[in-house]
Amino acid sequence: MPLTLEVSYFNSYYVKRLADVPYIPFVGADRTATTTGLVAAGSLAIFGSLGLGTPAIGMVISGAGVTADTKVVSYDSANDRGTFDKDITFTATAYTFTNDWTGPQVSDPDQDWYIEESRVRGGYNNTSTDYGVKAYIVEEQDAQTRRSNSLIYSGIFNSRTGINQTNQFSVADEITRSVDPISGSIQKLFAEDTNLLIFQERKVNNALIDKDAIFTAEGVGITTTGNQVIGQITPIAGNWGISKNPESFAVYGYMKYFVDRSRNAVLRLAGGQITEISNYGMIDFFRDTLSSVTDTGVVLGAYDNYNQNYILSIQPFNRYEPDGTSYKTLAFDERSQGWTSFFTYKPDAMFSSQGYFYSAKDYGDASDIYRHNTNLTRNSFYGQPIQPSSVQFVFNPSPNNIKTFQTINYEGSNGWEVTAFLSEETGLNSSGGNWINNVDTIVQGAGATQYRKIYSYVEGAYDSAVPPNTGLAANQQPIYYAGFDRKQNKYMAVVPNNTQTPMPGEVIFGSQTSGIKAYYATVTMKTDTTTDPNGLKELFAVSSTFAPK
Repeated sequence: MPLTLEVSYFNSYYVKRLADVPYIPFVGADRTATTTGLVAAGSLAIFGSLGLGTPAIGMVISGAGVTADTKVVSYDSANDRGTFDKDITFTATAYTFTNDWTGPQVSDPDQDWYIEESRVRGGYNNTSTDYGVKAYIVEEQDAQTRRSNSLIYSGIFNSRTGINQTNQFSVADEITRSVDPISGSIQKLFAEDTNLLIFQERKVNNALIDKDAIFTAEGVGITTTGNQVIGQITPIAGNWGISKNPESFAVYGYMKYFVDRSRNAVLRLAGGQITEISNYGMIDFFRDTLSSVTDTGVVLGAYDNYNQNYILSIQPFNRYEPDGTSYKTLAFDERSQGWTSFFTYKPDAMFSSQGYFYSAKDYGDASDIYRHNTNLTRNSFYGQPIQPSSVQFVFNPSPNNIKTFQTINYEGSNGWEVTAFLSEETGLNSSGGNWINNVDTIVQGAGATQYRKIYSYVEGAYDSAVPPNTGLAANQQPIYYAGFDRKQNKYMAVVPNNTQTPMPGEVIFGSQTSGIKAYYATVTMKTDTTTDPNGLKELFAVSSTFAPK
């Protein structure tokens, strides 16, 4: 007797008829497995694989204690458990499963024929049906299709009335929209007011929601209410996309941030225009860093509502691999219109909530969510050791003239030291007499490789005792300072000259004089490990006095 279904209302549905031929499952190559004891028909048998795979539905088992033509009717590969259509007493150590079964059909949920409605209701308990003049569709082959550049929408959900039609996909309506496949697959969707942003690998599109666009004779677009959920799709100017890194997307207000890894660019979408913010002083950095990201790497983005920064963590390899030093986490500040800081933490996820910024980190069994900007121990992320803050900048006054940088001064907190004061390398001659200062200790190396740093106010202190006490131990008056000293509400220090080989014509050089000769100098300042290690360290301004040569 054929299957019937009574339909008392207009509805679209699929009717799938019974198969004409028996279904013979594909189960792969022959294999062996082991078990012991009596297993009744329909009962579970637990197997231990011998390296040739596991049984599959439809295979015939053979071996000691097995009736001929005994078949596997179900198998749980996750737990190595299966059932048979006959009683089996396992007495041997190995049994063979072969793919030679030609018996009756074995049930397979993926191949069963069924009736499918576009709505979750219908007269399934009725005994008869009358198609009448109502529409129906017979789908002989219900094949699956993947369309990476298309969208589909369902019925609505009305929270006020409780109507939920999100499971309805009416085949009688045009419910699909497609974007240009040449721009790659759709990676990210973002709904904003009555617009839908569609991020492809190489393009960003704007789609109207519940409205249509009409154009005047002059070509001016006018929006009007429409009956289509997804209306006209318009590409945004610029050949930019989100590559395959939708995790880089972040939004704040009307600004959207994302990364086009294929073009080594960090982008901002605002006012219908895309701006390449990676050009704000960081074009070389992003070109080199983004090009090193592998297929398993991630480019993680989020907006920090607390500091109002776009946070970007570029992790060239799998985010769960050891941190190493290849990752880079940095921040973009809209107020400064530039990239303001690097961070030492490597997050697995980031987000903002209730005005605070959070990140998640998986350390083996210790997986936690951390709230930033609330830890009293500064420069310590995820419970790891404190890392120093560092700032690098360039002194370049009168860029066309050579000069001698004599001092370095800064306004800010106590606890900053100079670990690098480098002259440019342009024009150095063969004598090797470059004026350079670049180390992390007061004296490093020997002979011609000795260099000094400029100590912080606390670490550079020493007293008049013999031998003198240094740093925090300096307590006998008078106290002297080998590095920064406080003068006129600033921290000031003389720049030492550590030249080991005199330049031609030099009479005094090295530790006998001070100052760095250069057109420009690159300077690195760091927080020390002694002065209030957990406290706040601020740096407002840095300057240098110099003498023209």
